[in-house]
Amino acid sequence: MIKTLLTGTALAASLAASIAVAGPGHGDEDGIGEPGDAAQIDRTIIVEMDEMSFSPETIEVAPGETIRFEVVNVGRAVHEFNIGTGETWNGHRGEMRTMMREGMMSARSINHDRMMEAGMMHDDANSVLLEPGDTGQVIWTFPEGGEIGFACNVPGHREAGMVGDFRMGHDS
Repeated sequence: MIKTLLTGTALAASLAASIAVAGPGHGDEDGIGEPGDAAQIDRTIIVEMDEMSFSPETIEVAPGETIRFEVVNVGRAVHEFNIGTGETWNGHRGEMRTMMREGMMSARSINHDRMMEAGMMHDDANSVLLEPGDTGQVIWTFPEGGEIGFACNVPGHREAGMVGDFRMGHDS
């Protein structure tokens, strides 16, 4: 099953709110980037999520490049692909713990109806949350600089090492 993220004003507003919660310094040119335009994709990269790892673990990107990430959960647990920094992930930690505690997700499934009832849809442009066997996508334009990566924020997963890095290359 393919889950496609919404695009447009609502999604940009959601991301802006997430960045604002994370603190200062993430809305400027050395921030985490911004939602990409599907008509401007430079390349597609397949990212697999397995038990506590991403493949590939390091992805080289260029400033201003727009990448479509086709994210596949090949593991046995719910996993998240979330572009950000330690600061943004720490800001997201509480939401993910609440989702788990309130029955919006379990180790192996996502209760979308429960998420809708609670108004916590997990629809940020920089992230996709997937059940085992599911595929989703994130379209992202990278900033001119800054240290960003990707992580799984399901409680305990990032702490177990489910983190990857973006290596900033040069414009070609």
